[in-house]
Amino acid sequence: MKFTLSVAMNPLDQFTELARTAEECGFSSIALPDSLFYSEHVSAEYPYTPDGSRFWTADTPWADPLVAVATMAAVTERIEFYTSVLKLGSRNPVLLARQVGSVAVLSGNRFGLGLGVGWSPEEFEWCGAPYAKRGKRVDEAIEVLRLILDGGMVEYHGEFFDFDKLQMSPAPSEHVPFYIGGHTEVALKRAARVGDGWSSAMMKFDDLRSTISRLAELRAEYGRADVPFEIQAVCIDRFGLEGYREQAEIGVTDTVTQPWVFDGIGFGDPVGPKKDAIRKFADEVISRF
Repeated sequence: MKFTLSVAMNPLDQFTELARTAEECGFSSIALPDSLFYSEHVSAEYPYTPDGSRFWTADTPWADPLVAVATMAAVTERIEFYTSVLKLGSRNPVLLARQVGSVAVLSGNRFGLGLGVGWSPEEFEWCGAPYAKRGKRVDEAIEVLRLILDGGMVEYHGEFFDFDKLQMSPAPSEHVPFYIGGHTEVALKRAARVGDGWSSAMMKFDDLRSTISRLAELRAEYGRADVPFEIQAVCIDRFGLEGYREQAEIGVTDTVTQPWVFDGIGFGDPVGPKKDAIRKFADEVISRF
């Protein structure tokens, strides 16, 4: 089991200190969320809360995750980073490939790309991307990203994206893993078919267990049962040493956490108590796992 620190919704000027502390304490990775903007009105329900409402506000701090990774990678040496998850549907994959390749190279191959479709019609439409056929468009975008990031002179001719031979240099010297997010059957099939792993949003333990089981079935159907595959989990009802052991038993390979939450420390609180909570978590959980 690996442990990942999420910096979601914390003040941006705390990111570097949190990253350095997480590295010192044995965390494997930093997870970064993605939100392009907060629209005053939204025409779809948020899929990961019971009532469909957003649990953040217009004033909640967000950073472009790739810029944030570059900033934190510059002050660390070993810890890895991944998006959890970047909304691919509203982005152009050719432009994104340039950004991802740069981050991967400049971080010394310490970056993994967590990818989702996105849920807000406004994010698609106001960024110039169609909301219709978004799943098929994302499938093509993933193909484009993989093609370009693997290096060399490449071309692509699809329904949504079309370009003649091009090359982006330097290409990452190692494989950039793609972690596919989403809880729907379509998303799980996408993860099983093309992903290096699957990234959950907030889930209860029993739901997580059944989802992991379904992913195993799908990976076998696609002939990928023996391919290394990460299960990145945000489990909302199993905590503490025994709780994380239970997660590992059902197949979780990487659990995402914010240790200060367990001590009643809020997102907007000073960074010092958060660093103390990270150290406490490392002593009580990571060192004993």
